[in-house]
Amino acid sequence: MLVGQAGWHASLWNGWQALAVAAMVAFGGILPDIDADHSHAIRLIFHLLAIVAVVLAVLVLQQRVTPAMLFAACGAIYLAMRYLAGAIFARFTVHRGLWHSLLAAAISGLCTAAVSFSLLGQPERLAWLHGLSLTLGFLIHLALDELYSVDLTGARLKRSFGTALKPFDWNAPGSALMLLLTSAHLLSWLPPLDALRELLVQGLSLWP
Repeated sequence: MLVGQAGWHASLWNGWQALAVAAMVAFGGILPDIDADHSHAIRLIFHLLAIVAVVLAVLVLQQRVTPAMLFAACGAIYLAMRYLAGAIFARFTVHRGLWHSLLAAAISGLCTAAVSFSLLGQPERLAWLHGLSLTLGFLIHLALDELYSVDLTGARLKRSFGTALKPFDWNAPGSALMLLLTSAHLLSWLPPLDALRELLVQGLSLWP
């Protein structure tokens, strides 16, 4: 919320865009817990992802199929994303593994920018803003997890230290490489980098 409000007061984006920024930061803040199999966060995250998938399906299919087929497709997409995708993700991930890493934060942000620009038709600058906002929330979560791993009262490090704010999962470098390779197709979906550069320069101007 603070990021969205700061940009709004600096006239970098309007009120509705500020709300979107705040929402993306908040969503990014819970996204790392998607690998916690039995947490409330994973249910919430896949519920939100299912809603997003349905919205995207409506945008893509509404002019191509009949209303009955669209309804059936949206229902199937929601169930598949909410339950099937969640079960598959839980099966092949471990808590504080690859998903708790800087690599996952970066790729999540790129995916968000690509979806916003190529599927939702958002302007270049706004699409990058969505991606950066989600990445910021993701990084805040990782940083707080890492800080929680430091026991200041006992002047010691907990066993979880180093498992959150890491470049990638050191125990599974092959998984990190596979994630990079499967994400390579995002390059053609991303907004132009000039818009990102301009946005970063404007963002830096918020800091005294």
